[in-house]
Amino acid sequence: MIDGVTGDGKALVLGGGGVTGVAWEIGLLHGLAEHGVGLSDADLFVGTSAGSVVAAQVLSGVSLERLFEAQRADAGREIAARIGARGLLSFVVAGLWPGDPVRGRAWLGRRALRAGTVPEAERRAVIARRIGDGGWPATRLLIPAVEAESGQVRIFDAASGVSLIDAVAASCAVPLVWPPVTIDGVRYVDGGVRSVANADLAAGCRRVVVLAPVAQSARRSGRPAAQVAALGPGVRGAVISPDAAARAAIGRNVLDPGRRRPAAEAGRAQAAAEARRLRAVWE
Repeated sequence: MIDGVTGDGKALVLGGGGVTGVAWEIGLLHGLAEHGVGLSDADLFVGTSAGSVVAAQVLSGVSLERLFEAQRADAGREIAARIGARGLLSFVVAGLWPGDPVRGRAWLGRRALRAGTVPEAERRAVIARRIGDGGWPATRLLIPAVEAESGQVRIFDAASGVSLIDAVAASCAVPLVWPPVTIDGVRYVDGGVRSVANADLAAGCRRVVVLAPVAQSARRSGRPAAQVAALGPGVRGAVISPDAAARAAIGRNVLDPGRRRPAAEAGRAQAAAEARRLRAVWE
């Protein structure tokens, strides 16, 4: 049993996927609520990278409608970024590292420490603007990040003694794109380096829904569907990823804020096809 969550608890797992992943997840949550499926009443949230932003926003008390409209607003002030072919190859190499996967994560983390990026304080300010400064929510929220030097995983929560802004910033620190985040003298990179959604952290809950803008990983064990299946036969679970229309709306660069609006609208539209299946899992 997860602290504060009963054995019959419900977990909402929100995976990584860049700024377009944030938009798609919020659009999908808003659309599902419009169809009578409210996933925001989960007992446990697991937020990885983009998913940590969504979790923090949803649990802040701001309505899904307002969050959705914010994604549809002009993104002209935001800076577009790109992982690039070299960055994608680095993720694959780290994910397929022979033997201990921790060593692969550390290899990628050390490359991130050497990469030229925007200043850390500048990136933290961006995260603060996105999620506000209301602190950790009352609902249980788990946010994974990876120690850049060691490759070890740390799971931040309200009891970790770390601010929500720092936890989200660490989980969103895409290697080679954004700067590793310093917390108590340790530098962290994106929680997605461990797993694109970290659905295994929902162990102990009997109903698990995963929203995964990115559903594939180098290792099968890191894929959301495999992680949900491994939670056990008594778990009712579902993994939702962008459909064909949503993938087209998101485009090839998940870090392009110019694609936020179409990604959010595609998520909302996709909800109509997913509502019945998720209602059977959730209710």
